[in-house]
Amino acid sequence: MIIEKIDTFGGHRDCVYTLETGLQSNQFFSAGADGLIVRWRLDRPDLGELVANIPASVYALALHPVSGLLWVGQNYEGIHLIDTLNKQEVGSLKLTSAAIFDIKFYKNDAFIALSDGVVAVLDAEQMAAKKYLKASDQSARCLAINPVERELAVGYSDKSIRIFDLTTYDLKRVIPAHTNSVFTLAYSPDFRFLLSAGRDAHLKVWNVEKNYDLQNDIVAHLFAINHLTFSPDGHLVATASMDKSIKIWDADTYRLLKVVDRARHAGHGTSVNKLLWTDYHQELLSASDDRTISVWKISQ
Repeated sequence: MIIEKIDTFGGHRDCVYTLETGLQSNQFFSAGADGLIVRWRLDRPDLGELVANIPASVYALALHPVSGLLWVGQNYEGIHLIDTLNKQEVGSLKLTSAAIFDIKFYKNDAFIALSDGVVAVLDAEQMAAKKYLKASDQSARCLAINPVERELAVGYSDKSIRIFDLTTYDLKRVIPAHTNSVFTLAYSPDFRFLLSAGRDAHLKVWNVEKNYDLQNDIVAHLFAINHLTFSPDGHLVATASMDKSIKIWDADTYRLLKVVDRARHAGHGTSVNKLLWTDYHQELLSASDDRTISVWKISQ
């Protein structure tokens, strides 16, 4: 496996916390502690374009697949809907005074993970609250959706993963998953497995078809794992850590294939917060506390 750093996107004035796909495969959005929402082009790294300026940190971005609007979670305020083509805010909802950690969509529902332990369910068209799922007093940090089983997985700071029914919103299962906060979740592309990771630096694999039985427990990093993602073809998994490294794993065997760090690949000098594996030449993006976004080409 060959890892090549293609580009570095700079321009943010503070830590970059989140990345999201753009309206076209060669575009993506970034946001972070400076409140700037920036659109980038992978074929033109010099063309960063400000689409919105939010007066607070942003941990969560989500592109709505139907409307094409970018949902922005403004910490301690609520949700902003941005028409990125016209660079205009077209809607907002003062949802909460809590921090917003994640946003995911399923059919006409938007699920919002909040630092007060609530997962808010919104009607995505009407921008109206439908339900508040309160299953913990500690932060709901991350979300993952399984449309096959019609399940929503939520990772919490109380070390647990909770599984909710996507249709009834009922709590179906509580998994005592980690020894510290769960920061990131992802279902495998075939939805047979759920991957989880977080502050305890372990990567865990849960078998969905066997009642979320633990299949694999890997000591994957030195410090907290902030994010994990699958490659578009489903063959690889990438993890990003507070230990400043990105690791590439085989998605079938979970064997470690490559460590991407500063010493070996001119990687990030501080915590790696978010990954985005694009369909554009399958390039992998990483966002960091060092205020930059790196673009990686991975060849096997």
